[in-house]
Amino acid sequence: MNRYEDALERAQVKFKGSIRPAADAGIIPYKSENGKWLESPYDGNSWWTGGFWPGIMWLLYARGGGEAFRQEARRVGKLLTDEFRVFTKLNHDVGFMYLLSCGADAKLTGDPQAAVDTLHAASLLMGRFNPKGYVRAWNHPDQAGYAIIDCMMNLSLLFRASRETGDPRFAHVARIHADTTLREFLRENGSVSHIIEFDPETGKRVREHPGQGYALGSSWSRGQAWGLYGFTLAYLNTKDEKYLAAARRIAEYFTAHIRPDGLTDSDFCQPAGEERIDNLAGAIAACGLMELASATGETAWQRAGERLVDGLLDHCCDWTADRCGLLTRCTASYHDDGAGRHTNITYGDYFLTEALMKLTGKDPMLWI
Repeated sequence: MNRYEDALERAQVKFKGSIRPAADAGIIPYKSENGKWLESPYDGNSWWTGGFWPGIMWLLYARGGGEAFRQEARRVGKLLTDEFRVFTKLNHDVGFMYLLSCGADAKLTGDPQAAVDTLHAASLLMGRFNPKGYVRAWNHPDQAGYAIIDCMMNLSLLFRASRETGDPRFAHVARIHADTTLREFLRENGSVSHIIEFDPETGKRVREHPGQGYALGSSWSRGQAWGLYGFTLAYLNTKDEKYLAAARRIAEYFTAHIRPDGLTDSDFCQPAGEERIDNLAGAIAACGLMELASATGETAWQRAGERLVDGLLDHCCDWTADRCGLLTRCTASYHDDGAGRHTNITYGDYFLTEALMKLTGKDPMLWI
């Protein structure tokens, strides 16, 4: 058993033990602190990260982990589909929420209601499309023109809906948004912006916003990871070489900024000596890099992905049985610690588990 197989086995044991605390609390885990799962600090079960815990469950179920993982995934899946009726708090991140929950259920078990729920989520995402060229991110009246780099990951929900229904409209919208992102977010040096505001009446670019990074024009590392993986997924869904070229450019920029210890700073432009690490970015980028390697046959990207995973395994995994989460030193936002700084956050656990599934040849690729 190599180190990745060993780590995945240990992760499976750890998360199986973490099911009971989540189920007993009746929550969707957002992060682990002091031996307990905590729910999201914002918007209840409509918070965008709700799909990652069931995503972990479905990954480990696909590995052969057993019925406990499917039961827990479906417990949370029900909480998420209940949010369809809340509606007003849902946003463009329904891709994150529902691809990894009911979408995974439909893919791995063939459950017909899960398939319908996945299409429902895709229709909600379609409803956020502004025909001037972008998918609107959030719901505040002042944010009608906002689009963000994270949405590249949500587009897979639309591509999937077109494949399953035979209706090309979903994929057309995904391509339009991806093309706008390619044109307006990707910078000359291969980095990407986090938030671009458009005029919602004309579609013209108004301004860039700093978002969760260090400063306006800086390079929030998780945004780079979303762009890297998101454009790779756009290529896998379309086979359009321009998306692959974009993923390569972002990958070159990202890998040039990996720390010597294999970890990832919260922002690649943060002040020298600033100790603010975001392992979420490293775990996401590792997954994107490995898919980029598979798409291109370029082994350098595989090695870079392994370097990131090695850094996480060497320095930032909590394997103790009395604490729920696995990946440590995750930071949600550079300046706002309300959602967590240098702590466990569940979507870090998800992407580390997905990376380990890729490295052991077990990944069911829930994004496609």
